[in-house]
Amino acid sequence: MSLESSADRKLLPQCTADQIHALLDWELLATALSDAFRAPPAVPTRHAHPLVAPGATGSTSDILLLMPAWNTEHIGIKLVTVLPDAPRHGGHTVDASYLLLDRLTGAPRLLLDGEALTVRRTAATSAVAARALAPAEADTLLVVGTGRLAAWMARAHVALRPSLRRVLIWGRRPDRADALAETVRSEWQRETPDIARTVQVIDSLEQGCRAAQIISCATTATEPVVQGAWLQPGTHVDLVGAFTPAMREVDDEAVRRSVLVVDDYDAALREAGDVLQPLANGTIGRDHLQADLREVLQGVHPGRQHAEQITMFKSVGHALEDLAAAALVFTRRGMS
Repeated sequence: MSLESSADRKLLPQCTADQIHALLDWELLATALSDAFRAPPAVPTRHAHPLVAPGATGSTSDILLLMPAWNTEHIGIKLVTVLPDAPRHGGHTVDASYLLLDRLTGAPRLLLDGEALTVRRTAATSAVAARALAPAEADTLLVVGTGRLAAWMARAHVALRPSLRRVLIWGRRPDRADALAETVRSEWQRETPDIARTVQVIDSLEQGCRAAQIISCATTATEPVVQGAWLQPGTHVDLVGAFTPAMREVDDEAVRRSVLVVDDYDAALREAGDVLQPLANGTIGRDHLQADLREVLQGVHPGRQHAEQITMFKSVGHALEDLAAAALVFTRRGMS
């Protein structure tokens, strides 16, 4: 390696969480993601490496995840560590970084905060899917869950769907639901005061499901929280929280009644409990996975075909979303 290249690498620009959120305008991000799904980059299977000490035997809960993707301009890789004991050493149980490189030279171009990139692109992808699958006149959004993703789901849907007039929030812990409601209400009071006044914490999840046209679930539930019997004709359900075969947010009936679209077939059939469990018990067959988001956005699958259909988008995360978002940050920083 030359001295010049060594110096260049020491000067690798970094992008903080605040900078990422400031640069990733919702509409621009939605366009970038839609374009990426229509002309997807190369995305190999992600790598999961148990961090067993050299020479040791047995298992470990410490995991390193590597999620690469590339197109004609960029190479990107997300590095995620899952270290249950990290908080004892001043770290986080889950930490993530994203490295963007030049496709032609291989030179590193930008290091991004991985968590901020992930929550932003996850929420925007769901809002893109809702644009294609939810009823055009949908005016009520229900957010199920109060974790780190929930506020971003609300922000993305409200920013990208002008028809929304009311936001309902439900969580197992009322104090956290109240805190989430206050967070988004105070933000929207400055920008969209009409919808800020409609933010409401609800006690009955069933009533919320019956009232909403878009239901956005961002929980880590291992037992279904949303029942299919509660879904009204025309509802769109958005599932982003559960990410292992043992986790699920909706019951078998909800899946059975829905036109099911996933972000990625292979990932859904490997990781999504909301898909794998009803497949395993015979509630649905493989053909119930009617499309992935690429096929819907390309027009290969029509998505919603009539007003009474219930649609469902199950996302477990896709490396193309990270690459599209990171490339947009790179461009908006004036680095392209």
